[in-house]
Amino acid sequence: MPAAIVDAGLGDFETILKTAELQGPGVLLLLFLGDRIASVGKSWCPDCVRAEPIIYKLVNESESPVTLVRVYVGDKPTWRTSDHPLRCDDRFKLKGVPTLIRWENGAISGRLEDYEADKEMKIKELLKSSTCGST
Repeated sequence: MPAAIVDAGLGDFETILKTAELQGPGVLLLLFLGDRIASVGKSWCPDCVRAEPIIYKLVNESESPVTLVRVYVGDKPTWRTSDHPLRCDDRFKLKGVPTLIRWENGAISGRLEDYEADKEMKIKELLKSSTCGST
């Protein structure tokens, strides 16, 4: 079943998240990524470049409906600041990108950090279970 993919930046993330939470049945995933470099069409983050195709393939193959919100965290200098809003946000406390989060009932129910966000088996578990990953 093809996933619904919605893009968000720092400016509109809260509005898009609220809308996505009202989606009804199905899985809601938040994928935090480094911004794309326009001249190359890829993220500045090599881990994001490696993980994205795997994540997209698996969410599109899911038997359940999936909404994937891609949240672009900014360019590399913006992301690297210690006071980046998503690093400081108590809901997410991001440490790295990519980070893939399963979001249920206004909270994290599963999480894959940058070093595991490209692991097929872990992504499949995140799609299946609301209790996998670390929160």
